Parts: sequence; C-alpha cells; structure tokens
Amino acid sequence: MKVSALTLVRNRREHLVNLMLSLEAQTQRPDELVIAWMQPEAETDLPKTHFPVRHVMVEGDALPLAKARNAAVNAAAFDGLIFLDVDCIASPTLVARYREALAHQAALYIGEVHYLPADAVRQRADGTLDLTHLATLGERHPARPTIEDDEIRREPDHGNLWGLSFALMRQDHQRAGGMDEGYRGYGGEETDYAWRLAAADVPLYWVGGALAWHQHHAMYAPPWPHFEAIIVNARRFYSRWGQWCMEYWLNQFHEADAIRWSPVAEVIEIVRRPTQEEIAAARLPASARYG
Repeated sequence: MKVSALTLVRNRREHLVNLMLSLEAQTQRPDELVIAWMQPEAETDLPKTHFPVRHVMVEGDALPLAKARNAAVNAAAFDGLIFLDVDCIASPTLVARYREALAHQAALYIGEVHYLPADAVRQRADGTLDLTHLATLGERHPARPTIEDDEIRREPDHGNLWGLSFALMRQDHQRAGGMDEGYRGYGGEETDYAWRLAAADVPLYWVGGALAWHQHHAMYAPPWPHFEAIIVNARRFYSRWGQWCMEYWLNQFHEADAIRWSPVAEVIEIVRRPTQEEIAAARLPASARYG
C-alpha cells in the first residue's frame, strides 16, 4: 500500500525541516509528502528527500486548519493518509506501522506522541537528526496510555483523537464528510471530525510503534490568544452535537470570569475579553511541555 504523509504549516519552517528529516529517516518512507501552506508563500531550501513533496496553498487569515486538511487530502496522490502535525518528529517506524495497520484494516489509527523540552532537537554533522537523544527526552502526556511497540488496541472513545498524529483511508475521510471548514482558527475541528468518523462507523485504534515526538513551542494557560476562536468553535460544535467540546479550556475562561458557562449550559456568554497583560502572563515557561 502506498501512503501520503500530510502536514499543515504556518510560520514553522524549522519544525517542518525536522519533520521532513525524520520522514527521510524512516524504515519505510512515505510515498509522498503533501504540505498545505497556510501562509502567502511556501518556504524554500527545504531538505532534499527520496520521496516527492507536493505543495498546496490555502488562504485564510484565521488558522484555516480544517480547510487545509481537506485541501491536503484532495492533493494527495494515494489513498492511505498519514496526518502529522508540523510540530512532530516521526520515530523511524511510524510510517511502517501506520501503513501496516491501514493495509490490515481500514480504520482510524492514532500513535503515541511524546513531548520534548525546549532546545531538545539536535542535528548530527551529516545533517540527520539525533533521534536517540529525543527518545531519552520525550515525555508521555499523563492523559495518554502506554502502548507496546507491536500492539494495536481498540479505543472506544473517539474523543481521544488528538490531531498531532493519525492515519486513515481517504474513503473513510470522505465518507465522514471530511473536516467541517466552518471551524476557523484554533480549536474544535478535530473533535468534530472524530465524531463525524464515529457516526460513519469508522473504528478507532491505538498503534504501537508509531511514536512521534512533539517539538516545543510557546504555550498559554489559559489559551487566551485563541479566546475568540475557541468560543465561536465551541458554539458551532454544540449546535451540531448538543454537547460541548474543549470543556477544559472553557472552564479556565469561566474561572477567570471571562465567560458565563457550565457543562450543562446551552449557551456561552462572553463577559469580557482578555487583556494584553493577561495574555502575556499566561505564557508558560520554557520548561512546560504541554498545557
């Protein structure tokens, strides 16, 4: 089976370079990489690879994440799709494990993601990544299970889909209706997508051996920089499903007296918007690996 690796990029050149280097170092490389650019121009002087790289430009001032993912799927030459966040570095067996799982059964597959501290990524003198070093530094998120390298485990809750690393067949993506491009900016589109796939009877599995390392970037708690998008997208999700998503973040906004909301509420009422001082104060230290 041939597979397309897909990623989305806005102002993440260094992270993209590391992702591409890790795909070049796979035990089985992808048959192509599709890059959906959410910025005016594609980056130049990217690493040379033994697989073709296809580029697609996606317009949108707010992060058009759902639109970009759909565009990447439409541009892909192959039916096996591996979605990798640009912040990911793929462990050497990631593509092989996803390919093997998809060839065995069409389903939605998610691999482990371990989080790296700041300044963790090193290149050797020959330009390759020191993946052994990353393996010693990566930290599992406490909400994620431990998966053996040769294990495939059924996951009954599609809400556990995190969009950093997953794979499925194009036909299942299309049968679920793709991603809802009405979600704009950060938040909600992945959970909506997961629920669409569940409604289309696409089963979800964890895949061992498909580990990715998440490269460090600035994070905020509460995620004030995405306040407006989270509220709008949460309302969109509720209007379709009759339940809230992103409750953890909504509760942070509620506790900060920025919104009136509870998990049993039918609406979100904005009380105030964050100040620039609050946004700056919410930035987590470089030692934080996840929010």
